[in-house]
Amino acid sequence: MTTRQILSPLPGVFYRKPAPDQPPFKTEGDAVAVGDVVGLIEVMKSFHEVKADATGQVAAFLVDDEDAIMAGQPILELAD
Repeated sequence: MTTRQILSPLPGVFYRKPAPDQPPFKTEGDAVAVGDVVGLIEVMKSFHEVKADATGQVAAFLVDDEDAIMAGQPILELAD
């Protein structure tokens, strides 16, 4: 089994859900296709979608909801 990481495109605060009362975009075990939204990054009150650049299955999230993250930091791992 090979894994691939999805990296943060910019620094900010990572959110796994579109809103506090909504379910997460993806959870461990979910299938992911290219272009699927896997989370949001908030930068100065502006929200940016993090989209998958590969297909696979979510093996693990490497950051928690509402964690501060840096550009290039791994967000999650996809398994083939």
